[in-house]
Amino acid sequence: MTAITAAGNAAELPPYPGARSGRCPFDPPAELIEGQQAPGLRRAQTSHGVPAWVATRFEDAKVVLSDTRFSADVRRFPQLTVSTQNAQGPQPFPRTDDPEHARIRRQFTGEFTVKRMEALRPSIRDLINTILDEMISREERPVDLVRHFALPVPSLAVSLLLGVPYEDHDFFQENSAVLTRRFATREEKTAASAALNDYMLQLAHRKQREPADDLVSRVLAAGELSPQEMAVNGKVLLLAGHETTANMIGLSVVALLNNPEQAARIRAVEDPKRAARAVDELLRYLTVPQDLIHRVATEDLELGGQHISAGDLVTVSLPTANRDARFDNAHVLDLERTQPSGGHLAFGYGIHQCLGQSLARIELQEALTILLRRLPDLRVAVPTDEIKFRHDMAAFGVHELPVTW
Repeated sequence: MTAITAAGNAAELPPYPGARSGRCPFDPPAELIEGQQAPGLRRAQTSHGVPAWVATRFEDAKVVLSDTRFSADVRRFPQLTVSTQNAQGPQPFPRTDDPEHARIRRQFTGEFTVKRMEALRPSIRDLINTILDEMISREERPVDLVRHFALPVPSLAVSLLLGVPYEDHDFFQENSAVLTRRFATREEKTAASAALNDYMLQLAHRKQREPADDLVSRVLAAGELSPQEMAVNGKVLLLAGHETTANMIGLSVVALLNNPEQAARIRAVEDPKRAARAVDELLRYLTVPQDLIHRVATEDLELGGQHISAGDLVTVSLPTANRDARFDNAHVLDLERTQPSGGHLAFGYGIHQCLGQSLARIELQEALTILLRRLPDLRVAVPTDEIKFRHDMAAFGVHELPVTW
C-alpha cells in the first residue's frame, strides 16, 4: 500500500486542530472557520507531525468520508499509527476499507440497532440516577462533574454492554487519555496501546472459556472473528463508548448553564422527539471529535477546486463542517432547531459512520434531562475562562468541571 506523501515542510504549517480561542470557547478555531469562506482545502500540520489537507466545508467533508478514492486503512499512513507493530496486526474496522471493513463491522451491527439500544434505556436511566445519587451525596463542594458524573455514565454503560468489569474503568480512562493527548510521546502511546490490547485479548480468551450475556461473548460465539480481532475492535468500542460521550456530557452542561433559556428547555421537555432534536443540536454545536478523522487519497483527484495527489493525507474538521452556512445561524445554540436534510456530521458519514450513535444519543438524552431536573440550581463553580478545555486532545471537552448547587 502507498504511504502518505509529505509534500511541504510540516513545521512551517499551522498546527491542526489549533486552539479554540475565539469569542466563544465552543467555536472551532477561527482560522478554520475563516477557511470556509475561500475555495479549496487548507494545509496544516497534524498532531503526528505530518502535513495534511483539511476539509472544513460540509460538502467537502462528506466527499472525503464517503468517496472510495479516500482510504481509511491505517496501513496506508503508518506515520499516524502508534507503533509499527500496531500497523502490522489486525486492525479495528473503523481503520480499514471494504470489504475488510464490512466483514468485521457486520459482526457488531446487530448489537447496536436502535431497537436494542432503546430496550436498554430504562437500565441506562436507572444507572444515571444511581451515579447522580452518589454525586449528590458527596459532602464536598464544588464537585468535579467530569469525574463523578460525565465519565462514569458512559463508562459503566459500555462496560456492561461489552462485559468488561467496571472496576477496571480507571485503567481504561488513564490509557485512553494518553492515546488521545496531542503531545503524548510515541513511547507513551505505544505503552498505553499495548496495555489496552493485552487486557482486551485476555478478556476475549476468558469470554471464550466462560461466555456470558454480553457483546464480546456473543460475537466470539458467532465464530467469525478471532480473539485477536475481537480484542482490537473491542478496545475501539470501549474507548469510543466512553471517551466521546463523556466529553459531550461535560461540554453540554457548560453550554446549557451558559444559556439558561436552553437549559430550561431541556428540563421541560417531555416529548421524546423534542429531546432527540435538542441532543442533535448539542452534537452539531459542540462536535467533540476534532483530530480523529484521517483519510489518504488513493489517486489524483480534485476536491473543492483543490488538486489532491495520490498519497496525500486529508483530515476532516467535523466541528467546522457542522458550523457550515447550510445551518442557519450556525454559531447559535438552538435546541428547537430542525436539522436540514442530511443532518449533521457529529457521528461522521458514509460506511464509517459511528456504530454506537444510538447508544450515545440515549445516554445524552437521559443524562442531561435527569441532571438538570434533579439539580435545578446546578451551576459551574468557576468562571468560564478558568475551565480547562481539552484543546490538546483528539476529542474536545473539559478536563474537569467544578460544579455546585
